[in-house]
Amino acid sequence: MKIWLDGGLQDTESARVSVFDHGLTVGDGVFETVKAVDGRPFALTRHLDRLTRSARGLGLPDPDHDEVRRACAAVLDANPAPLGRLRITYTGGHGPLGSDRGEHGPTLVVALGETTRRPDSTAVITVPWTRNERGALSGLKTTSYAENVVALARAREQGASEALFGNTVGQLCEGTGSNVFVVLDGEIHTPPLASGCLAGITRALAAEWTGAKETDLPLDVLERADEVFLTSTLRDVQAVHRVDGRELPGAPGPVTAKAMRIFDERAGHDLDP
Repeated sequence: MKIWLDGGLQDTESARVSVFDHGLTVGDGVFETVKAVDGRPFALTRHLDRLTRSARGLGLPDPDHDEVRRACAAVLDANPAPLGRLRITYTGGHGPLGSDRGEHGPTLVVALGETTRRPDSTAVITVPWTRNERGALSGLKTTSYAENVVALARAREQGASEALFGNTVGQLCEGTGSNVFVVLDGEIHTPPLASGCLAGITRALAAEWTGAKETDLPLDVLERADEVFLTSTLRDVQAVHRVDGRELPGAPGPVTAKAMRIFDERAGHDLDP
């Protein structure tokens, strides 16, 4: 297995990041997960644009898109896989043991892990913790992910693959690594970015291709929605068959099934929409 680290390919056994890297010590970094099909990345331009927005949100220098593209191509060429999770990590680099940054410049790592296609439907839970829609990191894809680790562990304990958060005003927000959509009276709705959710790449494409509406939704909409589905890089569009103790029989329902079909068709025709 080869990864890209600060300018070139390295073996995973010999690649080294400093123990003083700010991404490790304080979570000062941003990242992207890109789906790769037969060695070809999907929606890479959108992912790189979001990587830059997240970096700016943390006050990091803009990543060099040409370098990141070279790194992605090199890693994909070196590690053939039918379906892969391409991870781009960009951190504050070597720094002091505190919140202040050092002067060594950022660290760039690109790695690939092989994966498999997700099931057509899944179970989710809601958790008592909230997303802070007014926080400094709201809407940024950062490596400060421990909150998601805790919530996802709770979901796994309850036989689910995702945990859904409300925000501080009781609105539906997002999952640990996904965006959420609901179907009400045949119409598709998803929380707006102002709810504090991440501007998901798959979310944006799914909304554009299906005509979904951005709507402020109370968290308890999950108790009455006709259908619920998730979107993310590796889920694409995935139906939900259980929310907490509520079963949604027949998932994917007709609206979700159509959304799944539309996404697969459109994504298959354009790898960089």
